[in-house]
Amino acid sequence: MTNYVLKNGQIVNEGRIIASDLRIENGRIAKIASDITPSPGDIVIDVKGKHVFPGMIDDQVHFREPGLTHKATIASEARAAVAGGVTSFMEMPNTVPNALTQALLEDKYAIAAAGSLANYSFFMGAGNDNLEEVLKTNSRDVCGIKIFMDSYRDWETDRKSTRLNSSHLKLSRMPSSA
Repeated sequence: MTNYVLKNGQIVNEGRIIASDLRIENGRIAKIASDITPSPGDIVIDVKGKHVFPGMIDDQVHFREPGLTHKATIASEARAAVAGGVTSFMEMPNTVPNALTQALLEDKYAIAAAGSLANYSFFMGAGNDNLEEVLKTNSRDVCGIKIFMDSYRDWETDRKSTRLNSSHLKLSRMPSSA
């Protein structure tokens, strides 16, 4: 893997901006220092006058795959994310079908492994009828569990036969103070 040295940058890190060099080895930041001597074979980039930011993490994305790939795919949205400086994403489970089983969750990981340029993780969906699947979830395999408070619905099918109205919403009111 190619190593890089970014020279003369304005490094944005931990709430500060410091004039410094930055060394990247094997795709990871290896060193931040005021004067880094490049090793043979390093690619040196002078970033004088430029700000160098760490990669951003987007912790709630809706990439539409599987099911709505005419709108977007994990690969297309990961490319867009990386172009904007996002290096990691966490995708929500409300795709078609909703990611409510371990098998559907594994499908999403397989899709991302084949085409994502960014780091990724996925939320497991929890609805009214999949407690056993949720309990099988290994916390090391997912970034979180998304709880569908009403219940999970097949909104893509439902929208063809009905409009969203107040009967789809469960509202509660706090008692008024007398």
